[in-house]
Amino acid sequence: MCVTSAAGRGGLEGLNFLIPLLDRIRYVQSLKEIVIDVPEQSAVSLDNVTLQIDGVLYLRILDPFKASYGVEEPEYAVTQLAQTTMRSELGKLTLDKVFRERESLNSNIVHSINQASDEWGIRCLRYEIKDIHVPPRVKESMQMQVEAERKKRATVLESEGTREAAINVAEGRKQAQILASEGQKAEQINKAAGEAQAVLVKAEAKAKAITLLSDALTQQNGNAAASLTVAEQYVSAFSNLAKESNTILLPSNTGDISGMVSQAMTIYSTLAKASPKAPPEEPQPSSEEVRTEPEEQRNH
Repeated sequence: MCVTSAAGRGGLEGLNFLIPLLDRIRYVQSLKEIVIDVPEQSAVSLDNVTLQIDGVLYLRILDPFKASYGVEEPEYAVTQLAQTTMRSELGKLTLDKVFRERESLNSNIVHSINQASDEWGIRCLRYEIKDIHVPPRVKESMQMQVEAERKKRATVLESEGTREAAINVAEGRKQAQILASEGQKAEQINKAAGEAQAVLVKAEAKAKAITLLSDALTQQNGNAAASLTVAEQYVSAFSNLAKESNTILLPSNTGDISGMVSQAMTIYSTLAKASPKAPPEEPQPSSEEVRTEPEEQRNH
């Protein structure tokens, strides 16, 4: 508590003595933190929305002499300053920023009040906005905006989920096709290798069969064996004629098997005579004959 006398002496804390008829108590200033309720007032935002706003002001008297003689009714003066500053700061912000930047708004109001209240010996500690009331129609539009924003986020999240699912399905199909193509490639390679091996085995078997057949034909009764083979193949081919089609064209001498065999053997004999025969290998002279030839020549 600080007591200031009417004669201008003051600013002393604790016990004070007054001279009768000369000194009397004029102002009593509390040095504690003071809480002032700022009345509700209307303010217009930057986007021309009328708001009803109130707040709480926290201040402290630092210089009792300035607070007593610098301004009349300092608490009222600070309250009016807080109201005007709040209207000024709200006019710089849109409605959306008023709700998002309440801390920044409070800080700006405190800074503006302190610039003017330093001459009064008063320090504004903080300012807090209690309530902000908007018109009913604006409130409804804000609720619709919030719902639209939520629906937008839900739609975006759903679309992102659908996109991720489609990407995963496409990646899975891609991997499946790659694996399937690799499997088909390996299968074709193995199949080709198997067919090539089978062709080689068949060729070797056929070569051996031809070699054995040629050896057999050079032996005694080879022509009879060839005739028997031709007759068997003829009978087998004749029995399979009617299996593939109902329409068959046959020669007039179909039943003459001996004639067909004789004709086939004649063709075979003609081809055998026409084929060139390998010249017989000339016997090489032995080493004794080679040695004796020079001696005989010398004797002659």
